[in-house]
Order: sequence, then C-alpha cells, then structure tokens
Amino acid sequence: MRKSLLTGACALALAVPAYAADLPLKAPPAPPPPPIFNWSGFYVGANIGGAFTHDSLTDNLSGASLGSDNNGFIGGGQVGFNWQVDSWVLGVEWDIDGTTLSHTGPGVVTALGTLQAHTSTDWISTLTGRVGYAADRWLLYAKGGGAWVQESATITNLGTGAAVGASRTSSGWTVGGGVEWAFAPQWSAKLEYDFIRLDNFNFNTFAGDSLTFSRDINMVMAGVNYRFNWGGY
Repeated sequence: MRKSLLTGACALALAVPAYAADLPLKAPPAPPPPPIFNWSGFYVGANIGGAFTHDSLTDNLSGASLGSDNNGFIGGGQVGFNWQVDSWVLGVEWDIDGTTLSHTGPGVVTALGTLQAHTSTDWISTLTGRVGYAADRWLLYAKGGGAWVQESATITNLGTGAAVGASRTSSGWTVGGGVEWAFAPQWSAKLEYDFIRLDNFNFNTFAGDSLTFSRDINMVMAGVNYRFNWGGY
C-alpha cells in the first residue's frame, strides 16, 4: 500500500511541471499611455523675424502724398501666461522687439518745393490676449490687443536744405495668430504673424504747413518659449 502511494505521488510530481509547461504564458500589462501635454503656466521667450511697413506722409497744404514701403529685421522677447481648460488654451502675452526699420523716400514736388521723407522705427511692443486650441503638443492660436511703436519722421526740403521732424510713441491695435509646438517638457517653438494698425500723428513743417504720418506694420516671427514647470509633463 505504501509502495503504491509513493509511486503515485512521484508520478503526480513529475506530471505537474509538464502540465504547467503546456499552459499559455500571461502577457505583461501594457504600459500606461503618456500623459497629454498641458500648456498651463508662465513662460518667457525670445523671437526673431521680419517687419514690413507701408508708410504715408501727406502734405496737408498741397495734398501731396509721400508714401513708401519698407522692411527690416525685428528681434526681442516675450512673457506670458497660459491657462488650459480641456483642449482650449486662454492666455495673455506681452512682447517687445527692436527693429532695423529705416527708409528714405524719393523727392516729391510740392507747393513748398521738393520734399523728401525719412521714417524710422526704434521698437514695437504689443499686449494681447490669446485663445488657442491644443492637440497634445501642438497649439493653434489667435491673438489681439494693443500695440505701441516708437517712431520718427523727418521731412527735408531739397531746395533749401531745411529739415523738420518729430518722434513719438504711437499707439494702435494688433491682430494675429500662429502655431506653437512643445518639443520638450518645458520648451516650445512658435511661428507667428501679426498685423498692426497705428493711429495717425501730425506735425508742423514749413511755413505753417503740417504733415500727417500713418503706418501699417506686418510682422512674421519665429520664437522659442521656456515654460516654468507648472503643468505639462
């Protein structure tokens, strides 16, 4: 009896490993999906690009217009804050850029003689609200708000050599939009277009005459932002 029990136990011990080897292996659990990127938080950044302007100087005595198109480089920085709700991103941004915008136009014959205009822009700044739609690491956004530009204009009478000019910080409005890509947990790159319409300003010239200076600015820029680690990965 004991011999039979011992023989059966040995056979069972040998059979269990063989049966276990035939059982299918259970697959390991799938890794969790990566978290969706979150755009919320403060950020600072830098940008570089180009600006294209249409300038118009109108002589209010003769009605002559001294218009010109101009272009130059821009470069500067921005600071802002984003707040993401579901896929929508709301934010505010302030930026300031220096420019190389400077142009001297051709001489224009007026009642006061042949006049030549020179215009220049020192810096451009905007304060805007932003609204965007996020698809994980991509953000498509529109923006709009106020704009301020330090600009100057000079008129020279080529016949007499006399020159008059004025400079001031002009204000206006801006609209634009762009796309931003988060290429790292705290870093993103953007490509943006902005249009600026500035208020006109007048200044006196020769013999009691005055000029009206108006300007539109188109800007295209690329930039990079560093987001402080509030939100995101």
